Amino acid sequence: MIDTPLPPVSAADGASSAPAARPDPDETREWLDALDGVIETEGAGRASELVRALVERAATRGVRTPAAQTTPYVNTIAAFQQGHFPGDHDIEERLRHYVRWNAMAMVVRANRDHSELGGHVATFSSAATLYDIGFNHFWRGPNHASGGDLVYFQGHSSPGVYARAFLEGRISEEQVENFRREVDGKGVPSYPHPWLMPDFWQFATVSMGLGPLQAVYQARYMRYMRDRGFIDPADRKVWGFLGDGEIDEPETLAGLAIAAREKLDNLIFVVNCNLQRLDGPVRGNGKVIQELEGIFRGAGWNVIKTIWGSKWDPLLEADGTGMLVKLMGETLDGDYQTYKSRDGAYVREHFFGRYPETRALVERMSDDEVWALNRGGHDPVKVYAAYKAATEHRGAPTVILAKTIKGYGMGSAGEGMNIAHQQKKLMLEQLRFFRDRFSIPISDKDLENVPLIKPAPDSREAEYLRERVAKLGSVPTRRRNVEAPLAVPQRDAFAALHESTGEREISTTMAFVRTLSTILRDKTVGPRVVPIVADESRTFGMEGMFRQLGIYSAVGQLYRPQDADQLMWYREDKAGQILQEGISEAGAMCSWIASGTSYSTNGVQTLPFYIFYSMFGFQRIGDFAWAAGDMRTRGFLLGGTSGRTTLNGEGLQHEDGHAHLFAASIPNCMPYDPTFGYEVATIVQDGVRRMLAEQEDVYYYLSLLNENYQHPAMPAGAEDGILRGMYLLRDGGAQGKGQPRVQLMGSGAILREVIAAGDLLRDDFGVVADVWSCTSFTMLHRDGESAARWNLLHPTEEPRRAFVSQQLDGHAGPVIAATDYVKTFAEQIRPFVERRFHALGTDGFGRSDTRKQLRSFFEVDRRWIALAALKTLADEGTIDRAKVADAIARYGIDPAKPEPTTV
Repeated sequence: MIDTPLPPVSAADGASSAPAARPDPDETREWLDALDGVIETEGAGRASELVRALVERAATRGVRTPAAQTTPYVNTIAAFQQGHFPGDHDIEERLRHYVRWNAMAMVVRANRDHSELGGHVATFSSAATLYDIGFNHFWRGPNHASGGDLVYFQGHSSPGVYARAFLEGRISEEQVENFRREVDGKGVPSYPHPWLMPDFWQFATVSMGLGPLQAVYQARYMRYMRDRGFIDPADRKVWGFLGDGEIDEPETLAGLAIAAREKLDNLIFVVNCNLQRLDGPVRGNGKVIQELEGIFRGAGWNVIKTIWGSKWDPLLEADGTGMLVKLMGETLDGDYQTYKSRDGAYVREHFFGRYPETRALVERMSDDEVWALNRGGHDPVKVYAAYKAATEHRGAPTVILAKTIKGYGMGSAGEGMNIAHQQKKLMLEQLRFFRDRFSIPISDKDLENVPLIKPAPDSREAEYLRERVAKLGSVPTRRRNVEAPLAVPQRDAFAALHESTGEREISTTMAFVRTLSTILRDKTVGPRVVPIVADESRTFGMEGMFRQLGIYSAVGQLYRPQDADQLMWYREDKAGQILQEGISEAGAMCSWIASGTSYSTNGVQTLPFYIFYSMFGFQRIGDFAWAAGDMRTRGFLLGGTSGRTTLNGEGLQHEDGHAHLFAASIPNCMPYDPTFGYEVATIVQDGVRRMLAEQEDVYYYLSLLNENYQHPAMPAGAEDGILRGMYLLRDGGAQGKGQPRVQLMGSGAILREVIAAGDLLRDDFGVVADVWSCTSFTMLHRDGESAARWNLLHPTEEPRRAFVSQQLDGHAGPVIAATDYVKTFAEQIRPFVERRFHALGTDGFGRSDTRKQLRSFFEVDRRWIALAALKTLADEGTIDRAKVADAIARYGIDPAKPEPTTV
């Protein structure tokens, strides 16, 4: 009947001006009975097809149907569908309670000794069952035949993960005792920090929002590695744990579309819906689970709601009128939170008491039984059923929305209360309540000491725990690096880049592409290279790689590209090597992190090169860059079109003058600002060596230019200085008697202005200028700080000198440093120069103009550099101040010019 062609509908057929038809309950009942019949005889799949066909037909006839992005406020998996729970319920419950207690105890004990340590109890209290079922039944460790699952633990739940590890014997009592006390090496970190605890934590997740987006791109990268033949992931899963309040972080939901579009059924989100943020309700005036269901379903995810525990099943079964489901759906989250901070009598009166039908459902139940009605996220049977369904689902990622209670078990110390997140101390009566609530075997005499508990090694609980660990192949938190160091290209492979470009003008971006091409040709490292761009590959001169390497697509290329008849056409391929992420710097950064940590997550080293507009790098993804350092990521970040004055014409929001300050703040980031092709090649080659051959947990940031100019050949013996941060590029020559001398330093875009300033000083004022290429002021600063610290601690020994000080030996005169970045960038080396020092930089907001005008505006062009040199010489009495005034007039510098930083 549905498939029978119908005549076209006129515009008036669906018009609202026609009188509304009066409801016909009998007709409605017939339709519903027909649907029930289809479900019973042909199954839910056929019923779904028919409903979809009806909706589509209604749309073609101009009938507007409700956008049903949400389902009733009940469990997605009905009681009769949930299947058998395979674990020993009693033993798992006891172990779970031990974990709960120990998690609470480690925070309470720490804050008794040192109240400033802090810590969090309430988040794990609400999520304990969600983690417990995963550990016991689903999460395979790296020793498992599957290769192991990857779990992004919610950062505030870390005490619970430690407590579980304590029971398993993976961390000691001393470590638990010293929670949040790491300086002496005895304790454990506050949150998941792989840098500080590399054999335990896999991912840094406590900065909320970062974990979910990383999980998406990790699942995607696992598919990329499979399609390129590096791994066979079998049924490996990526699990991302997050809180309902964390959903408001924009990164949390940023990857939903790509996960659905690429059908990442290896990805599972578990949202701990305890209805509370850090300070109060998430959606007090709404229903966050329903909101999230609509968001995830709308994005194409499989949604599993686990709202009500097993004790609600009889009530729902008895709800013949549907009023209980109606009541559940209309009750606001703020009210649900209030109910769980009260008691059974309050729930009976204020929840069930709203309607006679629902009041009748609980009239034979005691207040204690009403109070015991549990939420789905605390019911192991419900959680297991949800996890099992999620792992078996195919064709789309899954999100589990599990309803819990923040501070579950804490009673008056914070259960369901707005204060729960901040609770770090429990009074004796509150400890007694917690103990009794979870049947913890601790006497009244010992209770005040809040002792840690652990089952005896020969107990059934300990044996059960060992069985679970053995079956699942250890635990998913353990990092690994099973692959041997790789043989990498040697310096001679880049010999062509060490030569002069002659009359040809290129940018350092082009030099980088040539460097990358050399690495890609290497038979060992080349296949491991993962080029990543957010967008604008052509801007960075990488379009030649489209045809050569292919752009990764999970489905290949199903269309004929518009430029298929051109040499460098846009080629997508299922085995493509390039990750082209679209306009999503955060997404590209997550792919970069996934690739740069593949040595740990997959046991296969890959080397990512992520190139981006420098202004949209650290400034936009700074939190991810910091987390990347924490996670020991290895790879290259390339800030293209860098500097405040090289991206001419683009203006304030495109011109980067401060990225190097962000990079300098990350201890294991190696930042460089090269000017010439041989510098780029030398730095990249050494980075490849350090990361792949030496297995160092560092990553590199190189700023690249879009300005074309001639590149000289590499000076003999410059390699060490390039890597350490400075080398002598040009000796000013012999110094005549009484002839002044200066040391000019520069990097990146402004080094060529520094060279030109040296010519001005020589030709116009007879000043000898030595020119230094400072590839990294940050590396020079770190070296200087290291020397200064050694000297502080060894006062009776011969002082060490910073590398910059050593290099300047034998080169007289004050130092002038100029860069395309804010003055603070070059100012890093001031303490170690050991003579008069003056820095120039591009402080202030950018402007749209030509490079020449911009460098004049920011006072970093050759004229300003020469002026600064002359002024510094005059300040130390080497030349007459009249020469400074002469330079101002000669170079047309306006003393009344406003400062670039003027706002």
